[in-house]
Amino acid sequence: MPKKRITISVISELTTDQRVIRISETLVGMGFSVLVIARSFSDSLPTGQYSFSVRRLSCYFRKGVLQYVEFTLKLFWRLLFTRTDYYLSNDLDTLAPNYIISKLSGRHLFYDTHEYFTGVPELRHSPLKRKTWKMLEDLIFPRLRTVYTVNDSVKQIYATEYGNEIAVIRNVPVTVHPVHIPVPADWGNRTIILMQGAGINEGRGGIELLAAMKYLPASFLLVFIGSGNQWNHIKEKRTAWQLENKVVMMDKMPPAQLRSYTQLAAIGCSLDSFEDINCRFNLPNKIFDYIHAGVPVLATGIPEVKQIIEQYACGECIDSSDPELIAKTIQHMMRDNSVYQAYKYNCAQAAGELCWEKESVKLTHIYQPYL
Repeated sequence: MPKKRITISVISELTTDQRVIRISETLVGMGFSVLVIARSFSDSLPTGQYSFSVRRLSCYFRKGVLQYVEFTLKLFWRLLFTRTDYYLSNDLDTLAPNYIISKLSGRHLFYDTHEYFTGVPELRHSPLKRKTWKMLEDLIFPRLRTVYTVNDSVKQIYATEYGNEIAVIRNVPVTVHPVHIPVPADWGNRTIILMQGAGINEGRGGIELLAAMKYLPASFLLVFIGSGNQWNHIKEKRTAWQLENKVVMMDKMPPAQLRSYTQLAAIGCSLDSFEDINCRFNLPNKIFDYIHAGVPVLATGIPEVKQIIEQYACGECIDSSDPELIAKTIQHMMRDNSVYQAYKYNCAQAAGELCWEKESVKLTHIYQPYL
């Protein structure tokens, strides 16, 4: 019998979207034929060697309303002429065209919501934009039959608002052994503090972590790896605050390469804001990436992250992203070597439980009836 086909849509450029890659690979392993439709820019990373097919829509606009209008129209036409059995929409910014096409074709639509979309910091000061997205979500979400999300907090918010039955598939990594690389010579023999991620955006603590370097001695080196809407702002502040010798910024890179750099860190940081509902109930990929690399975590104590760190004793939580508090906690974590080594040991233990090999079982239960 021919394989069932599923077409996946995501507004990212895919190459750094580890969740979409993991889910696509798992669906292929189940026996689906998978096509991922993503976005592409002139400076996008080349796609990797995947077991699924990839088509990227060339887009001109990178931000603002026009990026969504352009991508939505292009995605709609691509979906309209794509032969498939099922659709999988990732996040609210791909939902409308998927929902319309699924209704026109009579094909089942799956929905993976990676966050509480209308609670992102970027919409806090844009009430009209937030209202528009919320109206779209209010219209479609209650009509969705198969929905899953990243953690229990986001699940509870959506379940309360719309009453849908929602599953939880966490953003945990596949267990792999990264390639070991030497510490870059220009980093010197310093203690490496890391913040990584393709979404170093407003509310994610990048600026606050940069400011914390003012209070740390020259023996510490801060490394940012990734991208986001705060990336250029952080670069500008690094220069304005004369921190070029204490802060390295590396552009986004493929996941396999990123893992090699992650393991070089002494502490991995995740500093989401308590103010915005999406940040407050977030459970970032980077938390699990740090744990799998054996890197103790310093994080703001948002509920989902605090639960992981306290359950596995793999780092420390702070109650604000105040730069002086960040700096003080970093020094505290590195001061007692026996405590620090216990954090590293606990990361290794946690990695054995917080892995895609176990989490993906829940995903296969969702899709198995549709094979």
